Amino acid sequence: MQKSYADLSYEEVVRQYAKAVASVCLMRLNHWADAEDCFQNTFMKLYTSSPDFADQDHLKAWLLRVAVNECKSTLRTRSRTVPLDAAAAIPVFMNDSDSETAPAILMRLKPKYREVMYLHYCEGYNIAEVARILGKNENTVKTLLRRGREQFKKLYGGDDFE
Repeated sequence: MQKSYADLSYEEVVRQYAKAVASVCLMRLNHWADAEDCFQNTFMKLYTSSPDFADQDHLKAWLLRVAVNECKSTLRTRSRTVPLDAAAAIPVFMNDSDSETAPAILMRLKPKYREVMYLHYCEGYNIAEVARILGKNENTVKTLLRRGREQFKKLYGGDDFE
């Protein structure tokens, strides 16, 4: 018998939510290999735990919350030291100095701002939902969004962003 998650098969869940989970992992970690690990761990937890979901919104929020927790765990445990002469050989994610696109600028923000801005503006979650996904107070999320917008404006060079 095939497992069902909010009336979706496991494969359908992965297809439908892979981009959102991968984006959260990349926004949080800014490191491709670690983001891949967290992505895989998130979907493995879904497969092995088989929680019940009220609907697909609940499923997506659960996946994003697990992804955020996986990223936090990775950040706590990773300790990288790279010799300066080797650092030049490491490719940096989205470091395209010729074009300062919005996603490239978003990646330059501190993770705490990048995370809330991505969930709010790219995934379309309201402040209460972002707070629940990240396990933060709503007022904290509002403050992080305001400060993130300020930082984004400084980097992007304009007042058109709201």
